[in-house]
Amino acid sequence: MKETETDFAEFIEVWLHQNLGVQESMTQPIKMVILLIAMVLIAGIFWWLAQMIINRILDRLIKRTATDWDDVLQEQGAFKKMGHIIPVIVISALSPVVFTDYPAFIPFIEKITGAFVAITVIRLITSVISAANILLSRSEKFKDKPIASFTQLSKILIWFIGLIIVFSIVIGKNPIYLFSALGAVSAVLLLIFKDTLLGFTASIQITLNDMVRIGDWVSVPKYGADGDVLEINLTTVKVRNWDKTISTVPTYSFVSDSFKNWRGMEESGGRRIKRAIKVKMSTVRFCDQELLDSLRKVKFIEKHIDEKLSEIELFNKENKFDQTLSPINGRRLTNIGIFRAYTLSYLNSNPKVHQDMTLLVRQLDPTETGIPIEIYCFSKDQRWAFFEDIQADIFDHIMASIGYFDLELFEIPAGTDFLNFTSTKTE
Repeated sequence: MKETETDFAEFIEVWLHQNLGVQESMTQPIKMVILLIAMVLIAGIFWWLAQMIINRILDRLIKRTATDWDDVLQEQGAFKKMGHIIPVIVISALSPVVFTDYPAFIPFIEKITGAFVAITVIRLITSVISAANILLSRSEKFKDKPIASFTQLSKILIWFIGLIIVFSIVIGKNPIYLFSALGAVSAVLLLIFKDTLLGFTASIQITLNDMVRIGDWVSVPKYGADGDVLEINLTTVKVRNWDKTISTVPTYSFVSDSFKNWRGMEESGGRRIKRAIKVKMSTVRFCDQELLDSLRKVKFIEKHIDEKLSEIELFNKENKFDQTLSPINGRRLTNIGIFRAYTLSYLNSNPKVHQDMTLLVRQLDPTETGIPIEIYCFSKDQRWAFFEDIQADIFDHIMASIGYFDLELFEIPAGTDFLNFTSTKTE
């Protein structure tokens, strides 16, 4: 092979000198330029042929197959990257002929081509990993798992190992020698890849403990994130907030910090309503006969009032409480107690309220703003807009009906209230 290369080079020199009349001292550099141009053209032709085969013939074959993996590999450019290797091989094979008179260039060309092939192989492997990530994310079994974290770590390791190999090719050293030298700088590497290592550890914990899935609604107050999880990567988790902004939260924070995952609510079949109204304390009183007669007309509490009155009358009689001496002797019905019973009965009859989940109306500790009456129940519809409508309808009705119990809602006086009060006093 060496003799063939030399004979071909000598043939060009003789041809240049005898047929074109080039001076003998200039034949070698002109010959190298001619061979260099020829090498580039040949490499370009092989590259064009490879791309034509990949883009036309192979693309048609892939579209005819029923499988998805070859389509994904094509989308990720894996086959095109394979085509980039062919012209480099041509250059590596022809370089001894081109630089036959300048042998010092040949090792340099071999190193460059070897490094290029190594980098192309690395890119090819990462394309395959990306394709695997896409295929797994489409699978029902893995679509809500943090596959991206593991594929990203795989890419980092591939590039890390690959670049060491490329560097070893360039400097002409054994890769094992470079790997052994990395032990001395391991502390620095741990510092550089701290976030990556923490993210990888967190991804494993998230997967094993099923803490977060893609599509979960999460709230992370520390980072201002409240919405659906879009991606779980090696170092960050992307959350699409309800205002359509995107928040990026460090993956490790889902292990180290507190967050709320609403998946349990979504899987339960109901969405919690927990809100209170404030009743003005001065309006709370015992029910007189007139108020009782009025409230008996309300269907939701008619039976409740009769049962309570019978129970109270029996209790007072057995314990000899004489209410003619004092209204506070024994037990009596209050307007706020009947109001709580009415609200509970109203919620029990509401078809949009989940009856198989916790449902209660409770009185909280009185404050300077009144007595809180809290509604605690679950709506059947979990969709945000419908949930808000159901919640609003419930409290619209409660606030509109509270006046029939001779109760008032507490609210801080506004400027117009003071003006009206002043005007009344003046008149």
